[in-house]
Amino acid sequence: MHHLKIFIDLTRLNKPIGFMLLFWPCSWGLAYAYSVDQNLNLFVYYLILFFLGSVLMRSAGCIFNDIVDKDYDNKVKRTKDRPIAAGKISVKVSFLYVLILCAIALCILLQFNFFTIFLGLSSMLLAFSYPFMKRITYWPQLFLGITFNWGIIMAGAAINNEISVEILILYISAIFWTLGYDTIYGIQDISDDEIIGLKSTSIKFKKNIKTFVTMNYLLTTFFLFFLLKEFLGFNLLSLFLLLFLLSLYFQLFKLNISSPNSCLRIFKFNNISGLLLFLTILSINIL
Repeated sequence: MHHLKIFIDLTRLNKPIGFMLLFWPCSWGLAYAYSVDQNLNLFVYYLILFFLGSVLMRSAGCIFNDIVDKDYDNKVKRTKDRPIAAGKISVKVSFLYVLILCAIALCILLQFNFFTIFLGLSSMLLAFSYPFMKRITYWPQLFLGITFNWGIIMAGAAINNEISVEILILYISAIFWTLGYDTIYGIQDISDDEIIGLKSTSIKFKKNIKTFVTMNYLLTTFFLFFLLKEFLGFNLLSLFLLLFLLSLYFQLFKLNISSPNSCLRIFKFNNISGLLLFLTILSINIL
């Protein structure tokens, strides 16, 4: 049981917000690419595969991130008790877990067409480069957005074996969403990160964080309206889209940048936002 607890802490399986924020963009891509004349069972099957893949890859990513950051995590109050930083598990065993999780994820990836498999393998370069970004740039959140939303591209390819312009627009919209919510998340570590020399958009824009997050959410809104404008009207899609947008601006209204607990709650609220946008895009097929 002790080893199981260490594994759960290592993979953050007890904190599902991470893999849900990885999964929701996949679900958006699937919902947008899917049309009613296609196989519904295949859509549901792919949805399950992408969910499992999100859990596995987020778990592997957390471990790899902790391996890379072990000498930083023990200097940060929020992360000093993570298993590797606290010496509860060796780097060697942790890296073995990464390999096992990636191998299982590969088995899931092989259920898709060749183009999706290629895109999935190429995303590994993004995923395992991310932990190094906060050492070299104030924009690691942008790199996270590019990486975490790659599932939109893969989902479009899984359904239609191509990357459409519409899928790319959805991808860009999602990048700004991630840039906003991860800046909120990063507020928790500003003081520690500045001391140890790590970079983030939270630090870069710390005097104007609300303005920066607002700009990103506005850009998310702009690209979504551009993508969905032909479907808007007095319908279910418009209702869900309105609720999604209200969920973003509710975050800005409730955000207290001087309270780490407030930032964490607002960050987690994006799970609701992700679900609302999934329902928005899914309702295209109901119109």
